[in-house]
Amino acid sequence: MAQKAITGLQQMPNGIWKIDKKYRGERIQESTGTCNRAEAEQYLIHKLEQLRQQKVYGVRRVRTWREAATRFLLEVKDQASIHISATYMEQLDPFIGDMPLTHIDDDALAPYIKSKLNPAVSKPVTNRTVNIALQRVIRVLNLCARKWRDQERRPLLDVVPMISLLDEKTNSRKPYPLSWEEQSILFAELPAHLQTMAMFKVNTGCREQEVCKLQWNWEIAVPELGTSVFLIPAGFGGRSARSGVKNRDERLVVMNDVAKSVIEKQRGKHPLYVFPFGKPDGDGNETTVHRMNDSAWKKARIRAAKKWQEKFLRPAHDGFARIRIHDLKHTFGRRLRAAGVTEEDRKALLGHKNGSITSHYSGAELGHLIEAANMVSATDSRGPVLTILKRKQA
Repeated sequence: MAQKAITGLQQMPNGIWKIDKKYRGERIQESTGTCNRAEAEQYLIHKLEQLRQQKVYGVRRVRTWREAATRFLLEVKDQASIHISATYMEQLDPFIGDMPLTHIDDDALAPYIKSKLNPAVSKPVTNRTVNIALQRVIRVLNLCARKWRDQERRPLLDVVPMISLLDEKTNSRKPYPLSWEEQSILFAELPAHLQTMAMFKVNTGCREQEVCKLQWNWEIAVPELGTSVFLIPAGFGGRSARSGVKNRDERLVVMNDVAKSVIEKQRGKHPLYVFPFGKPDGDGNETTVHRMNDSAWKKARIRAAKKWQEKFLRPAHDGFARIRIHDLKHTFGRRLRAAGVTEEDRKALLGHKNGSITSHYSGAELGHLIEAANMVSATDSRGPVLTILKRKQA
């Protein structure tokens, strides 16, 4: 007598058999991964036995990394960094996606780490970038052990393994504050729109997107001081709509004389944005720069390094040859320190979180901060001397 075929299998148009079966009150729907009917039946029998042991003996179902990662992304979908988390989860999936949570450890993550640091790759990443991915692995595993529960109220993972992070000091790019001479050479090579934005950035300590998306309706007049400030809302959005200000607080932008002169020259160019650039939109208005760290910036720093060598008859420092947009913020901070500005005032001027409520500054306090910012208000070597200890390059 012929054996009765097992029910609960459906063949998809691509030939793969799919499980669609209800067993002990729970529905199973997943692919078997095979076009062979016999193999599909064996896989279904295996799944049914797993479910039976869970129901009868309380055996806990082993979940995969992919299941946990998917749940994590759904939980953080409203966070500003969701796109970053999704990118790292996508990178990790080929290496540990099908792996049980109980198997995630340093050995399991080693192939992923090796692939990201491989010098044969066109652009290997830094240890810091790898650690960002590993920190998300640790976060998910902690949620499995401390928060998430199965139907029997048991944690999805009993013990979180010790995941080792890489040493970020070995290959991290150190901040490089510009000297006044370097600033003069670099800015002369920048196109006009970038030169204006860079001059504002190096005199206010704003972050890249705070400059790119700076809006006139954030400007607040301070009549008693005959000037104005900008108050950037916490959720203004940076490169993405929900990125906002880094520390999630309003960002007070105090302007020294140089930054103020930049702002005055920008008035009337656009009804909304302070630094418009690009092709006009449907209303004939220019759009904003999406990022300052573009090809024009990278080409300018190459030319600047060449000009430095021609002028001083020695190669430019590697930090200058690879100067980053964020180094302009570091430059402002170092100059403030060199000018003797207190740490508390430096934090306020740089937009660092220090426990104060930025929108509640009095006129006298704003005047004090403007005075501090003006201690580095210069466009050339007339500013405070900034001596930076730099090792000679081999």
